[in-house]
Amino acid sequence: MKKSILLLLCCAMAPLLMAQPVVKRVVTIEVTNPYQQSQRDAPVVLNLRSLKLHFDVRCAVVASLTQEIPSQLDDLDGDGVADELVWVMDLPAQGLERLTVTLSSETSAKSYPARTFAQMLIRDGKKNKHAQAESLTVPGKSNVYNLIYGHGPMMESELVGYRIYFNQKQTIDPYGKFKQRLELESCSFYPTDEQLAAGYGDDVLMVGNSCGIGALKGWDGNKATHIEPIASRTERVVTYGPVRAILEVAVKGWNYQNSLMDMTQRYILYAGHRDLQIDCSFGEPLQEQTFVTGVQRIMGTETVMESDHEGLVGSWGRHWPVTDTVKYAKETIGIATYVPQRYVRQEVSDPDNYLYLLSAPKSNYFTYYTMFTSRKEEFGYPDAPSWFAYMGEWKEQLQHPLEVKLIKK
Repeated sequence: MKKSILLLLCCAMAPLLMAQPVVKRVVTIEVTNPYQQSQRDAPVVLNLRSLKLHFDVRCAVVASLTQEIPSQLDDLDGDGVADELVWVMDLPAQGLERLTVTLSSETSAKSYPARTFAQMLIRDGKKNKHAQAESLTVPGKSNVYNLIYGHGPMMESELVGYRIYFNQKQTIDPYGKFKQRLELESCSFYPTDEQLAAGYGDDVLMVGNSCGIGALKGWDGNKATHIEPIASRTERVVTYGPVRAILEVAVKGWNYQNSLMDMTQRYILYAGHRDLQIDCSFGEPLQEQTFVTGVQRIMGTETVMESDHEGLVGSWGRHWPVTDTVKYAKETIGIATYVPQRYVRQEVSDPDNYLYLLSAPKSNYFTYYTMFTSRKEEFGYPDAPSWFAYMGEWKEQLQHPLEVKLIKK
């Protein structure tokens, strides 16, 4: 009887013994805009590991004196623990705002309106169905380009959409919009006739063998080359939103310039942004390897380009992105890529692209940026001069990110 009573007591107390106490920490920070212009939807990223919290953060609330700011916890390495807290905010020129960040170990059902979206769909050609996937790894010689709906994972903000081809090209391909809204969950890059009539956007560029919208390529001394041969390629959706979406492409065993390299690229798209931040990391520090990126020479007779010869290059042109010229009109598009000057080695070109040769000796990491506009946007840039002017403003803003100072932990 005593043993039975003891067993019952142990069973009753087990949930209490297993329950972990909720841990909370309030952090106060100051965010400053050092730029001479106001910034809208400027990203703020808080590295949680640097705070040395000694607990796993499962819930976060960011607040100013007047309002709560939508935020997002991101597990970047897939270990089940949040690495970064991110949000976007507006600040006037040289403005400063003090925020409180409440971090908790308690799981929360709190949600914010989605301003970004990402997905990867596996195609079943026979049944014309698609299944969601977060990650897919294939041997380097496997051809899964047509097994992925849309030929690769895709992402969007309210302003623009992108997809990353799941093949040796790893090209960044754009989806242009008329209106500011999220559309890809409904149309997945291929709008129906009804959606087109309702003002949905569509593919706006024929990328071919080019670098498209700022894709990283190899360089053989005369032209850009694809990311091949490799041992394996992995593409995955890292985060969906609501504040930022991240896609990732990782290749192992890239036989390039007399070395075998492991390279991971993260494509980061923030709410309210048309530009992609592209973080490239390598398994070992780079030596003298060089790469290229830039913008495509848009096919057609109206192509023009602009460069400041210090890391910024852009093009503008008009062409049919698809062969059905009855259903689809010619598309006019502007592209821009910015490589921080410390990585730039030389300005080069080939028949398909305007490029910068870049390198990062003794480092295993570099970052650059790319973006586009479609002339059909109700909120965009109507001609080449206005696009090229905005390119300069964009570069300046990228050189003056918001500054974060920890006041109280």
